[in-house]
Amino acid sequence: MPSDLLLSIRLYVSRRLTPARIFILGFIFIILVGTVLLSLSSSARLSRLGLVDALFTSTSAVCVTGLAVIDIGKDLSLSGQTITLFLMQAGGLGITTFSVLFLGMMGFGISAKSKDIVQSTFVHSPGVDFLHILRSVVVYTAVIEAAGAAILFLCFVEGSGVGTAVWRAVYHAISAFNNCGYSIFSDSLMSYRDHPGVNLTVMSLIIVGGIGFIVIHEIIERNRGQRKRLSVHTRIAVITTSILIVAGAVLIYVLERKFILKGLSLESQILIPLFQSVTARTCGFNTIDIGALTNESILVLLILMFIGASPGSTGGGVKTTSAAVLFLLLWNRLKGNTHVNVFNRTIPEETVTKTISIIFASAFSIVLITSFLLFSPSSSLPPDRTRHFFLEYLFEAVSAFGTVGLSMGVTPQLSTVHKLAIIILMFAGRVGPLTLALSLTLASRKKNIAYAEETVMVG
Repeated sequence: MPSDLLLSIRLYVSRRLTPARIFILGFIFIILVGTVLLSLSSSARLSRLGLVDALFTSTSAVCVTGLAVIDIGKDLSLSGQTITLFLMQAGGLGITTFSVLFLGMMGFGISAKSKDIVQSTFVHSPGVDFLHILRSVVVYTAVIEAAGAAILFLCFVEGSGVGTAVWRAVYHAISAFNNCGYSIFSDSLMSYRDHPGVNLTVMSLIIVGGIGFIVIHEIIERNRGQRKRLSVHTRIAVITTSILIVAGAVLIYVLERKFILKGLSLESQILIPLFQSVTARTCGFNTIDIGALTNESILVLLILMFIGASPGSTGGGVKTTSAAVLFLLLWNRLKGNTHVNVFNRTIPEETVTKTISIIFASAFSIVLITSFLLFSPSSSLPPDRTRHFFLEYLFEAVSAFGTVGLSMGVTPQLSTVHKLAIIILMFAGRVGPLTLALSLTLASRKKNIAYAEETVMVG
């Protein structure tokens, strides 16, 4: 009888556990486990976290967002901070990896689709060996995080005990590489804005974690002479990332040189814009008060947060390659090309369609939640007194959907209903576009229905 029941469960799982469901159920499961653990009295220093605050913190950690309604360093005990550390790691590596490994350990058969979902998460070529992907991801993660923690330890050990420095280094290295932005310092990294070692190390971890595992793998193979040329995906990801970092830093410097950067040392005037340009794309650490920036700088951060990191990475956003494909689409159309060409290659029309769908769905989700946040029945103030809420809530929504974690200071002040809305947006930002892309790619039956064409006026 038990064997028949187990067989029935295996058959049900193999039939019903589609790639999209692996993502969604995996994230939900880890988030709920984290919520329960964080709500325990042992996870807090003084009073236990409320259920909504525990759910918010768990979701933010698993979705590697970094938005916080509590002070991670002051409100959580060592065990509570450790829980967020594991949640960040699980969310950064990808729930798919852990879900597939969990199913394998439980004795469930891993279907070809389940293997394909891991391949599609980290690489763009389905021909790469499945186990090789998992092994490479784990090795790269361990080596990079260990190296980052070692360097940060040397920076944090000044003025603190060895044990404290080790914990701070490990926590911030994992948080940075997984592009989360959780910090056990109350002011994030504002106290280290003049420290080149901390700034450069954290920036490096964010960039490497957000560039994508396949990009790292291809670059390593190229340096070893095992690969003749880099793929179009890798070249687009590297070039777009470089442009965004440099352009963002230059714009922030120009826009803030007479304001928040005024009177600071030359070193700080270089490090601060560069750091915020890097972290705004999907991490959430800050070395300055975001709420004190000019409106123009906030606009720059909004664009960087919306674009985010690269596919197959620990970061979020619509992805650098999506932004690049959209730009290439417009550029090729202006030149009269019907196809999207780059580096003597043509990007498939299906990829272009997915890009447009993902960007539109992301923008729609942000507008929807921002509109919801703006509705506050209890507010009786005139419009000119509440105008600033629009920018603050829009910034919060883009940060949540892009899994960034930067805030203009409104996160702890959100009502319970608003917190739940941000939780939904963080979850959608982490699994939504990716799940949509994978469900379209891995569909077993593609519908190719066409009718008689008829022109519609546009533009």
